[in-house]
Amino acid sequence: MLAGSAFVVSAQSNAPSSPAPGQAPAANPPATATPGPQAPVQAKVAMCIGCHGIPGYQATFPEVHKVPMIAGQNAKYIAASLAAYAKGDRKHPTMRGIALPLGDKDIAEISEYYAGLAPVEPVPATVEAPADVKKLLDKGACASCHGANFSKPIDGTYPKIAGQHADYLYVALKSYQIQGKPYHGRSNAVMAGQVKQFTHAELKTLAQYLASLPSELRTVPQSRFR
Repeated sequence: MLAGSAFVVSAQSNAPSSPAPGQAPAANPPATATPGPQAPVQAKVAMCIGCHGIPGYQATFPEVHKVPMIAGQNAKYIAASLAAYAKGDRKHPTMRGIALPLGDKDIAEISEYYAGLAPVEPVPATVEAPADVKKLLDKGACASCHGANFSKPIDGTYPKIAGQHADYLYVALKSYQIQGKPYHGRSNAVMAGQVKQFTHAELKTLAQYLASLPSELRTVPQSRFR
C-alpha cells in the first residue's frame, strides 16, 4: 500500500508575515491549494511525503511501479496496512522499516491526515465495465468488498481501488499469489483465495480497468523540506 523515503523534514510555522506600512497584502493562495501538514503531524508524515507526495514517483521493489496514491484513502485501511507491514503480513523491507517504529497514536494521526485529503465531491456510484472485464470482476467478486464503483468499500479496513495506479494494483494483486518468500508477498486469506484463480494477464486487465475509473484517490504534491 505504502512506500517510504528516508527524508525527514523539520516543522516550521506557516503563519504569514504582516505587510509593511503602505504595502498591499499578498494575494491569497488559490482556493485549490492544499495546505501542508501542521506540526506535530508534519514530522510524522515526512517519511510518507518523500514518496507519496511526489506525483508519478516510482518504487523499484519488487519491480518498477508507481507508489500508491494514499491521499483520500480510508484511514482504517492505511492503519491496517501499516500494522501489516510492521507485523510482517505484508513483506516489504522499506515499508517494514518505516512502520516498525510507529506507535498506535502515530499510525492513527498519519492515517487520519491522509484520509482527510479526499476530494470534496464523491465519484459517480456506477461505471459500466466492458463485458470481458465484468466477467473477471464477477469471478473475483471484487465489488462485494470494494463497493460501489470500487470507491465505497463495505469495511473501512478495505481499500478504495478505483483510479489507483494500474502498475501498483497489478504488483499488489500478484503479491497475494506469493507464499513463503521472506521479503516479498502479502498474507491475506480472502485476497489469496481470490487472486489464485487469475492469470497474470487477467490481473493486469483488472488493474488497468480499475485504474481507468473516477477516483477519490490522489497525490498531493508536498515538499519534504519546509
